[in-house]
Amino acid sequence: MVVRTGAQRLAEDPGLVPDGRLGLITNFTGVLPDLTPTSVALRAAGLPLAALFGPEHGLRGTAQAGASEGEGVDPDTGLPVFDTYRRQGRELDDLFSGVDVLLFDIQDIGTRFYTYVWTMYDCQQAAARLGMPFVVLDRPNPLGGVRVEGPLLQPGFESFVGRAPIPLRHGLTVGELALQLGAATVVSLEGWARDSCAVEPWVPPSPNMPTPETALVYPGTGLFEGTNLSEGRGTTRPFETIGAPYVDDRLVPALRACELPGVMFRRTWFEPVFHKYAGQALSGVQLHVVDRETFEPVRTALVMLRVLNELYPDDFDLLPSLDKLWGSDSLRKALESGDDPVELLTTPADWVRDGVLLYEGDAR
Repeated sequence: MVVRTGAQRLAEDPGLVPDGRLGLITNFTGVLPDLTPTSVALRAAGLPLAALFGPEHGLRGTAQAGASEGEGVDPDTGLPVFDTYRRQGRELDDLFSGVDVLLFDIQDIGTRFYTYVWTMYDCQQAAARLGMPFVVLDRPNPLGGVRVEGPLLQPGFESFVGRAPIPLRHGLTVGELALQLGAATVVSLEGWARDSCAVEPWVPPSPNMPTPETALVYPGTGLFEGTNLSEGRGTTRPFETIGAPYVDDRLVPALRACELPGVMFRRTWFEPVFHKYAGQALSGVQLHVVDRETFEPVRTALVMLRVLNELYPDDFDLLPSLDKLWGSDSLRKALESGDDPVELLTTPADWVRDGVLLYEGDAR
């Protein structure tokens, strides 16, 4: 069955959203199947768009991690563009003074520490404070909607890479997640199967998320941002390539000996053009996922962290950001004490029941 996104459905039926001046939170991933930007399609359908709001990386996606494009005018629609990145409270509320209804249409990748869902959450909270309808135009989860991995974020570890207690790999669409996080209306997907990982057309959701394969490993190897290893930013295979100056020929045999399902490891050498170790030749490993049905990205990353900790005790180091990425200090403490971090892997009891993913609308 053909998948129809919420944006496509709204462009075909403008009556799916409340009346009023519309503000669209979106970026370059907000497109219809023919790659027409959602903003252009909605205006062509007669919907009263009044402003556009961009997240991290900006409306066009030219900004790297931790940055945005600022404000201006969208050349496709002539609409004003406002920057939501890292804005909260009154500052965020004030951005929405010229609209009556907020729409959200950005492609997520199914991982808690990817910031687009927290832009959605912050804007959702602003809409609630302002008494304004918040509508999510739903899109598929490229990791599927069946499997969940990793712990819930714990109180005290909230940040822009995790504001609420959801698992690392949460298994929800952005619309389902919005219903978990607060008041929202969802223009739902049609034709999407929970066991599907297809997102067509694939538009790289951020500069370092070039392929669906990157998204698949990211719930695990994204944790390497909290270490002194390069996670492959500044290469053509970010998050599939991990390395550091101190990695030698022992790493790949040690990882292969762990016999992790669905993945193979190959020794590689690379030189990042930016970010960690920019301009330095590094030795490391590339992950090759050979069976996405059995591959467990979070478990794989925890085993990699354990092996690195054992092989390079004098060189391997953890950064303060690891606690925010993991959602608690348990991973850092396990590594520091020499415990096996794989033992931290539990499926949250309040997220899955009898093997069925729970989300708003399911029987509980």
